[in-house]
Amino acid sequence: MKMRNILLALSVAAATVLTGCAKKQDASERVLNIVSPAEIKGYDPIMSDDLYSGREIAKIYEGLLAYHYLKMPYELIPNLAEAMPEVSKDGITYTFKIRKGVLFQDDAAFPNGKGREVEASDFVYSIKRLADSKNQASGWWILDGKLKGLNEWRDKNANLPVTNYDEEVEGLKALDKYTLQFKLAKPFPQFLYSLAMGFTSVVSKEVVAKYGKEFINHPVGTGPYVLPKFDQGKRIVYTKNPTFREKLYPSDASPEYQNLLGDAGKKLPLVDKVIVHVMVESQPAWLKFNKGEIDYFGVPKDNFATAVKDNKISGELADKGIVLTISPQLDVTYTSFNYDNKLFHNTNLRRAMYLAYDEAKANELFYNNTAFPAQSIVPPGIAGNDPAYKNQWKGPNIELAKKTLAAAGYPEGKGLPEIVYDIPDSTTSRQMGEYFQKQMEQIGIKIKISASPWPEFQAKLKKRSGQMFGIAWGADYPDAENFLQLFYGPNSAPGANSSNYNDPKFNKEFEQAVMMQDSPARTALYVKLNKYIAEEAVSLFGVHRQAYTLQQSWLRNYRASDLHHDNVQYLNLDTAKKEEMAKKF
Repeated sequence: MKMRNILLALSVAAATVLTGCAKKQDASERVLNIVSPAEIKGYDPIMSDDLYSGREIAKIYEGLLAYHYLKMPYELIPNLAEAMPEVSKDGITYTFKIRKGVLFQDDAAFPNGKGREVEASDFVYSIKRLADSKNQASGWWILDGKLKGLNEWRDKNANLPVTNYDEEVEGLKALDKYTLQFKLAKPFPQFLYSLAMGFTSVVSKEVVAKYGKEFINHPVGTGPYVLPKFDQGKRIVYTKNPTFREKLYPSDASPEYQNLLGDAGKKLPLVDKVIVHVMVESQPAWLKFNKGEIDYFGVPKDNFATAVKDNKISGELADKGIVLTISPQLDVTYTSFNYDNKLFHNTNLRRAMYLAYDEAKANELFYNNTAFPAQSIVPPGIAGNDPAYKNQWKGPNIELAKKTLAAAGYPEGKGLPEIVYDIPDSTTSRQMGEYFQKQMEQIGIKIKISASPWPEFQAKLKKRSGQMFGIAWGADYPDAENFLQLFYGPNSAPGANSSNYNDPKFNKEFEQAVMMQDSPARTALYVKLNKYIAEEAVSLFGVHRQAYTLQQSWLRNYRASDLHHDNVQYLNLDTAKKEEMAKKF
């Protein structure tokens, strides 16, 4: 799911200039103010393939499973499921009991406007909707080929004027009102992870039917917050879902999170309202945070030197009670090619570009030297990453880059057409694009920069219309398969493989790996695949980032995480402390 803007690693919150004219908030109000540093494209779970939309969707929609908020390593737990599933001995059949009494949020789509109880058949409908080719779901890749009969159902209905949702699928059944059964087409040990992703969240067919194409702007889920209508504005205000079920803050935690158990056993969510300020540029948000009007925020690159000294928070911010959290992210930045364009089938061309690019300097310019060089796609901390491996094509080595470009058939860039490089539109994005442009100029490659707003940038990738692009990928789950699948041919756009890379040799071994249980043999195959795409210079792998997050002294229960898009329900505010500390801002 987690396509990320390559430039927004350090920004997790921001505020809009427009809010400066809004009514000043009462410090005693339990209102969480956070940021989205990218525009939100809407609230349809089956389209939640980018981090920013995914975070908003998770405030309203829920799935069968989730991650325990206070445990590491990440641990899957039941969410709308009553318990973890019964799994057959052959690992093919998964049977869930779903939680009773869970209600869809009240909406005009239901009789008398009252949300009804969620049933097992709602999950069947929601997953068929993900599979329905008419919907062109960006998340279909997570279940493509995984459930018995689902691909056949998809293909059969593709050419019919109306999709038949009543037709039974062998691998996806509601056995009764509260029992849901999945049968896999083949072993897939990562299957349960897919049930904690936004793509498989439960939706109501009545709501989908009522709003049609406008469903994307009328979110109605089962989650902790409600948003009656999304208007694509710069300020999104969520309020508590009055019919949210009895869900409690966790009462157990890993040793490193024992200090976050102060709200153990309390009913979620803990804050009454969440305001998300949508802002692409970071500087106004930084000013807002420094006024105490944002509750947590990633340090912008241009403010890093004044905010952080020797990996510690500066004295001025510390005097305000602000706390710094530093955490490695399970992600990778990369510059990639659209392999639909045969120009990029030239391995020496790709290697020459990689050799010309000075990633160390980019790390200094854009990440304040806080990121870790990426040798390939799998980040450190995940089985499949070999810490000893060094990618021989990672630059800078200008002389070798020139020789390799000549070997590609383009000495000094002669005969090579200008290449369009797509980026999301923001000040920092343009800076990074111009840096890439200058790096390529050193060996005679001409780059033209094309900037688009984040939703349009994503749409270009889905339509396979670009040539090159810069992007980042964050883990959906802690398994190398989630990174390696970015280059698996059948996952090509509109799936997660935006590069449209399709190498039969890689595909075959990837398919072998994903059916294997966690074992030394599977790890060895992951390592092999990870090195293969590095040696082929399939993409120009950049860095694995660290999050430097500042939080106000009154914010409680915050923890850095790559997987908890639903984190706001656990956050709390000490309103008395906020009122006291506000005098220092």
